[in-house]
Amino acid sequence: MKPNDATARQIEAADPSQSTWLSANAGSGKTRVLTDRVARLLLAGTRPENVLCLTYTKAAASEMQNRLFQRLGEWAMMPKATLRDQLVELGTDAVIDDDYLSNARTLFASAIEAPGGLKIQTIHSFCAGVLRRFPLEAEVSPQFKEMEDRAAQLLREEVLDEMATGENADVVAGLAQHYTGSEIGSFLGSITARRTAFLANPNANELAKTFNLSTDACRQDAVKIAFVGGEDGLVDDLVDACKDATKSYQTVAAKLKAIDLTSPNLDTLFAVSSLHLYSDKSSKSRNWPQSNHKSSVEAVAHIVDDVHAWMDRTAAAFDYLNCVTAFEKTKALFAFATPFVQQYEAKKAQRAALDFDDLIGKAKALLDDTNVAQWVLFRLDGGVDHVLVDEAQDTSPDQWDIVRLLTQEFSTGIGANPDRERTVFVVGDKKQSIYSFQGADPEGFDRMRDHFDGELANVGKPLQDRELLYSFRSSSAVLELVDRTFQGEMAEGLGDHIKHLAFKDDMPGRVDIWPVVEPSDKPEEREWDDPVDLKGRTNHKVVLATQIATEIKRMIATETLPVKENDATEWSRRKITPGDFLILVQRRSDLFSEIISACKSAGLEIAGADRLKLGGELAVKDVSALLQFISLQDDDLSLAAALKSPLFGWTEKQLYDLAQPRPKGQSLWEALRKINEATGAHSNTIEVLNDLRNNADFLRPYDLINRLLIRHHGRQNLIARLGHEAEDGIDALLSQALGYESSAVPSLTGFLTWLQTEDVTVKRQMDSASDRIRVMTVHGAKGLEAPIVILPDTTKRKREVRGDLLMSDGSVFWKPKANVMPEVLRHVQDEMLDAQDRERRRLLYVALTRAENWLIVAAAGDIGKETHDSWHSTVSDAFEHLDTTDHLTELGVGKRFSRGVWDAGPLIAPTKLMTNTPAKAEFSPDLPGIPEQVSTLSPSNLGGAKIMPGETYTDASELALAWGNIIHVLLELLPPMKPEHRRASAEGLIKNHAEVGLIPDTKALIDEALRTIENSELSWVFDSGLSEVPISATLPTLNGERVFGIIDRLIETENEIIAIDYKSNRMVPSSPRETPDGLRRQIAAYRDALRLVYPTYRIRTLLLWTKTGTVTELPDDMLDAALEAVTTP
Repeated sequence: MKPNDATARQIEAADPSQSTWLSANAGSGKTRVLTDRVARLLLAGTRPENVLCLTYTKAAASEMQNRLFQRLGEWAMMPKATLRDQLVELGTDAVIDDDYLSNARTLFASAIEAPGGLKIQTIHSFCAGVLRRFPLEAEVSPQFKEMEDRAAQLLREEVLDEMATGENADVVAGLAQHYTGSEIGSFLGSITARRTAFLANPNANELAKTFNLSTDACRQDAVKIAFVGGEDGLVDDLVDACKDATKSYQTVAAKLKAIDLTSPNLDTLFAVSSLHLYSDKSSKSRNWPQSNHKSSVEAVAHIVDDVHAWMDRTAAAFDYLNCVTAFEKTKALFAFATPFVQQYEAKKAQRAALDFDDLIGKAKALLDDTNVAQWVLFRLDGGVDHVLVDEAQDTSPDQWDIVRLLTQEFSTGIGANPDRERTVFVVGDKKQSIYSFQGADPEGFDRMRDHFDGELANVGKPLQDRELLYSFRSSSAVLELVDRTFQGEMAEGLGDHIKHLAFKDDMPGRVDIWPVVEPSDKPEEREWDDPVDLKGRTNHKVVLATQIATEIKRMIATETLPVKENDATEWSRRKITPGDFLILVQRRSDLFSEIISACKSAGLEIAGADRLKLGGELAVKDVSALLQFISLQDDDLSLAAALKSPLFGWTEKQLYDLAQPRPKGQSLWEALRKINEATGAHSNTIEVLNDLRNNADFLRPYDLINRLLIRHHGRQNLIARLGHEAEDGIDALLSQALGYESSAVPSLTGFLTWLQTEDVTVKRQMDSASDRIRVMTVHGAKGLEAPIVILPDTTKRKREVRGDLLMSDGSVFWKPKANVMPEVLRHVQDEMLDAQDRERRRLLYVALTRAENWLIVAAAGDIGKETHDSWHSTVSDAFEHLDTTDHLTELGVGKRFSRGVWDAGPLIAPTKLMTNTPAKAEFSPDLPGIPEQVSTLSPSNLGGAKIMPGETYTDASELALAWGNIIHVLLELLPPMKPEHRRASAEGLIKNHAEVGLIPDTKALIDEALRTIENSELSWVFDSGLSEVPISATLPTLNGERVFGIIDRLIETENEIIAIDYKSNRMVPSSPRETPDGLRRQIAAYRDALRLVYPTYRIRTLLLWTKTGTVTELPDDMLDAALEAVTTP
């Protein structure tokens, strides 16, 4: 059957024989294409270890790996006809015969057993693996640790503290003169994120040139720019000319006349600037005199050019002042940042720690190092023939460099051999590049496509450029809106052309735009006892949040969603559930919190915030309060908070009755104990507190918290009061405890201090399986989808560069305030603002394309006056070009754009989830008896002698046991090795053996092992078979007892199973009849166990004597008699 056009495009993109650059629209199935391509590579004979797939997130890597293994696992067990159909649908052009099907069935095992596993990983994980493989070449510790963000933040603060009290105190003081922010941690993080620029440390001359200054520039030079001489005469001419002008011009002239211009200084410059410049310090020459002031224009016409020139010089002087200020500020930044980064890097090296940027940077440096790069690439090259890159639009320049270096052999050197099939596959969507704050380079998507196109063309392996236009997710209504929205100016930064096709073109869809909730001029309505920071009921954000909650409740009660069952030809409907809603905001603002609060107040099932502040979680506050009290028993406030919390459940009255009657100076804990001793009250509380206090000095913080949560039912009590949301905070607290213990000597006081140093943010998993409303940022929703998407945060955003640093072409500047921004930095800032505008458009694209069926756009606040001032205005403008209808909402008349008949088709009853019936408690008054543990017998412990009379050492002597153990190790590991390597390997093996100290002559032991292995008469023993084979069986010949043992060597022939046991006795029997009874019984047990495993084979049992290199085969009658003599329990 011929595939449809959308599937055909996917099959073409997944062709494993072609290098492909794939631009994939949102919802176009790029993950399927990736997994299809890997599957087809494996089907074509590529070994799993020769495929490298780089993804952007661990979640994406995990999803892709799960999908691939699920498919390969299904193939392994799938009926032949079904498997053949799936391979045809996959697009393979090979002849699908029985051998091909058999190969497909083995891929699951091949992928699992591949050395190092199937390499589907994030680029950070890949770089970490490369560094661990080549630590010396990369100049990193072989045991380096990957440092988490929190640990990096604490280390940066530690470096700052040491600099402030050390030899760099002066540069810290210099920084403090300019730094006015409140988040020094974020500032330090932005410095280390640009460590390369600061380690380059440009000299003062280079830095001055960027501001068009000399190194000795000073503020006084600005006076010379503004005043070149003759300004006093110009003022006299201006005063005379303005006599025929209007009064305002006469006033300006008079004010200039009042300024002493004979010896101008900075004060003079500032006085003149108030008359020559606008508030933004730009020259008034562009509009002086105003064109509609005709009399004034005529009056000053003869001197207007001179006045304009003076105004422009004044503006230039102020820009010069701003340049000097910015230069001094940036110079102070570099003076601090260079030693700071150096010490930060040194600290990390001391701790053998690498942050995420280090993983990329050091791997790039390794692959780019001319001294070792070729060797490293050769070692890697042998293992990588196909490189696949996912989410390419979010790849940073340094990450692109790693991909480039990894694949450079594909088009040069031995790797360019046409007989060796090597491909590059890159998939991404420039329209969805929204992670610039993590270094994403959307322009790199096009740049690297051109790079690979040129490189591969040079070796006759052209890069095919493909697009996936079909969306398998969204309705045509949503996609038409998207195409209409991103036209003209809105398309800038999203790609050459934007076109979407709906795969489900008959799926009904809706897009609603609600009227804007304008801010009210009236005082907000609030209760008299409301907290002062609580927004009133009439606040515009509260109104919108309430309307969203009300509308969701109405939709769940009365609305339906179109659905199509598998293999159905017509659309049907189902009831809407809370899990169908995804509410997306641009930032976690007041509106974000108000929506969650409104939904909870309406009784809706909501998953809560997608990120939580650990210190702000009530459950964490309650546990922390209790830990604070345990750490310091006189902390009355912490104890009171803990008692009132769900952990103990005290009422206000109980706490008052305890605290109020206390005599002055008595702690709350002492009062609680005295009441308990006198009346026995609160005994349960006392018991819990005493238990935790008694164990606080002996348990790690993690164990102490777990003791509270489990033994004393803390988790149960917190969830019962606070809901299931509390679980995320509790689990995050436990994770922080483990993280603390891995980086410090654990103590309760230390943990509490460590916990308070930073407000930790925890990312919650927001999947749709819980059937709850999800509220999250657009960034967090990347890769997600929902039937109904609501965009409430669409008002005008302040246009500003976030952060303290400005960047341009690798240069870094400390951002001045807007009123002192020099023109040279204003251009840099404008470029960054333009880039932000482009990313905000891409963010809107991501938001719109999350919707499957129904999209709702709302706003509360200022949406701006221009068409593209806000998302709401932009979408409203797109609506003007669509066939919309009026739509009545609780907020007024909105607009609706729809496709298809929404309410057509029958209503499908919801699938009822199976409920587990709780087990009934049925206890007997008598406890059952403890079942007797079934033991196993060891074949080597069935009794009888194991050595012959006259043996040098007893079989239980330490020397005999050590000799035998080490001989067994050597006979197991040495045979597969090349003969010339065996002795050195043997010396290395026994060097670290636990029992080597008992052996007086290790050389003699090694010689004995090598003689045995290299004995030509014993070659048949070591050339085949398995070593150290465990076996367990229940033997009728031992009265049904179970035995467990390990056979030293097991050889399978066409009709025989040969079991061989090594013996290192010093006295060797000359015939089978002289074999000690204990050895006969051991071999007999092995024989009978093997007979149960291999009933159709003849079983032979042999003893190999390492002392003489001889073999003794014991006959069956002797073995039968040996077992008959065994006495079992």
